[in-house]
Amino acid sequence: MKSQALFIVKLLIVSAALSVAIKEIAPRLAIPATTTNVLIAVLLPTIVMAVTFLVRYANISQQKT
Repeated sequence: MKSQALFIVKLLIVSAALSVAIKEIAPRLAIPATTTNVLIAVLLPTIVMAVTFLVRYANISQQKT
């Protein structure tokens, strides 16, 4: 129970730090509002998660054999 609570606290701290970084630092970046940048921002998290899951699936499949 204690380790789960500690994990949640750590997750909240990281989330808050990321939120502050986005709020304070992101407006200072000069990123133009182009279609390419929008597609990168929208699709990159999905692609990263898909690759992560494929690698994990490959590792699990390899361990079973």
